[in-house]
Amino acid sequence: MKKVTFAALAALTITACSSGPKFQVNGDVSGADGKMLYLEASGLEGIVPLDSVKLKGEGTFSFKQPRPESPEFYRLRIDDKIINFSVDSIETIQIKAPYVDFSTAYAVEGSENSNKIKELTLKQIRLQKEVDDLLASLRSNRIGHDVFEDSLATLLNNYKEDVKVNYIFAAPNTAAAYFALFQKLNNYLIFDPLNNKDDVKCFAAVATSLNNSFPHAVRSKNLYNIVIKGMKNTRQPQTKALEIPQDKIVETGIIDIALRDVKGNVRKLTDLKGKVVLLDFSVFQSPAGAPHNLMLRELYNTYAKEGLEIYQVSLDADEHYWKTAADNLPWVCVRDGNGVYSTNVAVYNVRQVPSIFLINRNNELKLRGEDIKDLEAAVKSLL
Repeated sequence: MKKVTFAALAALTITACSSGPKFQVNGDVSGADGKMLYLEASGLEGIVPLDSVKLKGEGTFSFKQPRPESPEFYRLRIDDKIINFSVDSIETIQIKAPYVDFSTAYAVEGSENSNKIKELTLKQIRLQKEVDDLLASLRSNRIGHDVFEDSLATLLNNYKEDVKVNYIFAAPNTAAAYFALFQKLNNYLIFDPLNNKDDVKCFAAVATSLNNSFPHAVRSKNLYNIVIKGMKNTRQPQTKALEIPQDKIVETGIIDIALRDVKGNVRKLTDLKGKVVLLDFSVFQSPAGAPHNLMLRELYNTYAKEGLEIYQVSLDADEHYWKTAADNLPWVCVRDGNGVYSTNVAVYNVRQVPSIFLINRNNELKLRGEDIKDLEAAVKSLL
């Protein structure tokens, strides 16, 4: 009887895999003579290199890979430029692109999902530029903090509504819908599956469709787990009468907040008496989180020496994420584990996040966000 070595078994396995159904992606990259083009898989665990070629002359290329059992995502990369595309059957995809505008000026044939992914990519690039322009306008004092916050919220809401209607709910069973769920702004997910109840519905729609078609796929199971966690985090507790402990109400009528900071120390809002306090309710793990904190930092750097303090209440579901993001912030950062359904949110009548309140040096609540037309001027008036 012949013995089969491990090396032979491995070779047989590779041969078996390579002889199965394949997909092909080919095309050309103009103006890229001598450049390396890489084909990579965008897996749940990260980017996996699959193949590469050194481009010559007109830049033609052709890659073949085993067809995935369920919809999967891939990308072409040249230097730091990327084109994302999806594969869900035995297909041939043709991609043509110029080297200079590789990530935006490419053309796709043979994959409707990949064309939708291109549309989403271009929309996300435009959104990022608009947000960057807003930040630049804020920093150069061309707009105030109130205009910045309102404009940022409008940009995000309009973007999400467009994508929800035209890409997610319109065809939740497509790879493009899945791709839309995980787009980012400033490295934060635009659709927040852990803290936003409406966004969880988007994830649930795609998870249901994907699970119906590919119940055993790793992406199906992963998306399902995200939805379950999001539903748990955003489930509204049973309605009950709101009771505010008397020891939380100081003589001026302000309702105290006592929560733990990153180091585990209890920090009370009323302990900041004698300073002008900006009380802020935020979700760090949201696309508005980073721009909002940049705005707060500029305000803090300007007026902290004059007596401004910030008491920032995180409503994030992910405690570890909050601790990492808040660790280097110079003001008081605490977290309410009950999220948007906490008593603190209810008693301060927080209608959206981020939400801002201004408290004077005597622990008196003076202004809430929607009544503030110019945040910097409002802060200065209380100092």
